[in-house]
Amino acid sequence: MRYIFLSIGWLSVGLGGAGIVLPLVPTTPFLLLACFCFSKGSPRFEQWLLKHQLFGPFISNWRVHRVIPIQAKCLAVLMLVVSAMGLVFTSIPWTGRLGIWSMLLVILLFIVTRRSRIPLE
Repeated sequence: MRYIFLSIGWLSVGLGGAGIVLPLVPTTPFLLLACFCFSKGSPRFEQWLLKHQLFGPFISNWRVHRVIPIQAKCLAVLMLVVSAMGLVFTSIPWTGRLGIWSMLLVILLFIVTRRSRIPLE
């Protein structure tokens, strides 16, 4: 099982990295999945991801406080809107577009309803 978790973890890191430059590929969910898989397969890689200069703070904030920073929310909403608008110019049947728009709306609602700041204790 360890090798399966490691394989899925590294695949998720790769997909998350691709999501940085490709507009329709999400970054954060893949990195969260990678962190989960690394926690099961390799504590060393889990720590590497948690201490990563760019991704570490986002993953830690989500893991501990279930917080999505406002800058990340704004970027995610912008990318979702651009993706939704881009569907207008595709040859996908209207029923397919409606299904994709529905999924994007659910994702959008999930993102905007999460906290943006770590709660004061």
